[in-house]
Amino acid sequence: RIAEMAKLTQLIENEIFRAYATYATIVLLKMMLMSALTGYFRMRRKAFVNPEDVPFGKTEAGKKYLRTDPDVERVRRNHLNDLENIVPFFAIGLLYALSGPELSTALLHFRIFTGARILHTIAYLTPLPQPSRALTWAVGYVVTISMAYKVLKTGLYL
Repeated sequence: RIAEMAKLTQLIENEIFRAYATYATIVLLKMMLMSALTGYFRMRRKAFVNPEDVPFGKTEAGKKYLRTDPDVERVRRNHLNDLENIVPFFAIGLLYALSGPELSTALLHFRIFTGARILHTIAYLTPLPQPSRALTWAVGYVVTISMAYKVLKTGLYL
């Protein structure tokens, strides 16, 4: 039991792991914010998808609020895009951090991914003209692929 705690302490003291934990937390909080933002837009635009969420319940007056709204859908699609990109970063980034990269290279990967996801959200919600959103998505995607390549190269047991 003490040996396990010592290993955990070593992991927490590892600068690369701490960097990963920092940037993973930032993008996870950003993703969670999108969930809250979706709820905010639903309330503000009075656009609900479930009858039980409508302020007036299942009355005739409440039925008009069972609808989709373009702004709500934009925020919801942005949140879905976060799920499709941040979850893989979370898993691959952890494996990458444990694969022993150089600190400077790891920080570059983590910072670029985090910046790209924040810029992607700005480009999506503003909305900025394409290819701004596509480029920010591609940058984050390439960073995740780069980390995955390093993990496979380091520990290839195929």
